[in-house]
Amino acid sequence: MSLSGRVALVTGGGRGVGRGIALALAADGATVAVNYRRDAESAQEVVDQIVAAGGKAKAYAASVDDYDQDAEMVAAIEADFGAISILINNAGIASRGQAVVDTEPAEMRRVIATHAFGPHYLAGLVIPKMRGEARGDIIMISSVATRSLGSHGAPYNMGKTAMEALAYTLAKEERAHGIRVNIVAPGLVDTDMGKRLIHAVQGVEDIRSLDESMPFGRVCQPEDVANVVRFLVGEQNSYLTGERLYCDGGGQSLGRV
Repeated sequence: MSLSGRVALVTGGGRGVGRGIALALAADGATVAVNYRRDAESAQEVVDQIVAAGGKAKAYAASVDDYDQDAEMVAAIEADFGAISILINNAGIASRGQAVVDTEPAEMRRVIATHAFGPHYLAGLVIPKMRGEARGDIIMISSVATRSLGSHGAPYNMGKTAMEALAYTLAKEERAHGIRVNIVAPGLVDTDMGKRLIHAVQGVEDIRSLDESMPFGRVCQPEDVANVVRFLVGEQNSYLTGERLYCDGGGQSLGRV
């Protein structure tokens, strides 16, 4: 298996896209650290599924926007499994859909910290040992929101744009150390967050009712995003770094997504 012997940290790995990525990396042979903030049960379910399939995994609690919690988590993972050679910065939260003039400062701080500060903290913590590995990969799970920068989503737009700026910077800084840094930018995905978003934007109660209007006749699934990630961190990708790959079926007209 192409990721055998490698340790992957997937933030927000207990649900949605993160869950899909954690399961996919484990299927490819990686040992997976499943990060969660509050939903310990969902994270443990992912771990149990990986272990039942013959893989290695463990759940770790940390709010990614808290440096001290991140440092404790990374130290615990390294003590349990060794150096992290795959970092998936997936943990994310949505903004509340307010115009700039109606956005509370607390929301700005919370959303920006999750999407921008968290990945910066974690990259700084894992890279020193990652540099000593045969290969390192950092993946930012961004959004097509950075392409459209739609209205009523400034905190989210700003947070994801900052995340991408970090990726492009890291790709230049760490290439000499064999670390590849890339971005995956999904559109609407069939997750709890996606369901809340499409309900808020279009009043849609059942996200799968959109299948016929979506590219390839279905809403994007977490596994679709996971398959892009497993390519980027796998042996097939020997020469891509500093790239952004969209996973939106060639484009979706969903306003603020």
